[in-house]
Amino acid sequence: MKILIVDDSRAMRMIVKRHVAQAGFEGCEIVEAENGREALEAIRAAAPDVVLSDWNMPEMTGIELLEALRAEGVTVPLGFVTSESSPDFKDRAFDAGAAFMITKPFGADDFTRCLAPFV
Repeated sequence: MKILIVDDSRAMRMIVKRHVAQAGFEGCEIVEAENGREALEAIRAAAPDVVLSDWNMPEMTGIELLEALRAEGVTVPLGFVTSESSPDFKDRAFDAGAAFMITKPFGADDFTRCLAPFV
């Protein structure tokens, strides 16, 4: 399985990678992007099986990335790994086509639960 991790924080991308491995997905190919614009280009070039995206990033936010993908007809599963947890954010994410939301703080079990359907 190929997973794209999108976050403007290098440290957070490393934390997410560690949790993905701890969740039992250590054999996955992991690709990284620093913002939604880089992720959009990466997905156009070679679509991953699933995208784990932060919400708040420069250049293009996670929700803007999701909306752009869906506008292009790209159906890659995209889930948010974010500190945004209000009902408004969740409603906007799922209305736009998000596959899941993992709210910080998170653990390996959250990744097991959310990624298992895509294996």
